Amino acid sequence: MKLNDFDRFGERALRRVAARSSRRGLLAKLGTLLVAAPLFPLLPVSRAAANGPAEPPTAPTPRSDFGAQAQADDPKACNYWRYCGTDGFLCSCCGGGVHTCPPGTEASPTMWIGSCLNPGDQRTYLIAYRDCCGVGACGDCYCNNTEGETPVYRPTGNNNIIWCFGTSSMEYHCSMAVLIGLQE
Repeated sequence: MKLNDFDRFGERALRRVAARSSRRGLLAKLGTLLVAAPLFPLLPVSRAAANGPAEPPTAPTPRSDFGAQAQADDPKACNYWRYCGTDGFLCSCCGGGVHTCPPGTEASPTMWIGSCLNPGDQRTYLIAYRDCCGVGACGDCYCNNTEGETPVYRPTGNNNIIWCFGTSSMEYHCSMAVLIGLQE
């Protein structure tokens, strides 16, 4: 690329930027930068680096009675670690699985969210609790765990609501616990 070509390319690029922006916009961004720049030293990153190297993380202590009794071996038991925030019949006892609905039922597209400590690896995971709908209540393995439950006026963490919204039937059958990912 000759210098002449480079000059033409630079000129075209700058003209495009000039055509799409204004002086006021540039001044507004510059003003925002001048106001925000003195606040950067207050960010937690700056304080964390000043304190030296972090200590290795220790295993989290259980937040509740459920966490102290949680296990990672039997998904048909109420104290299985993913069920820390579930309320209802377990799909794993009703012909489905921990994260699958039994045949003949339909998974609700809506859900409530919880975070549970896995005793196997001592890490906390986000869990989406989804109801399986369309058939009468299963009746097996009823669990009522309330870790992290929120009041009804904060429905995303409330397990007392029948979450069959968006399905062909509002008839509740069971609840499953879908692993969303690691909570950090």
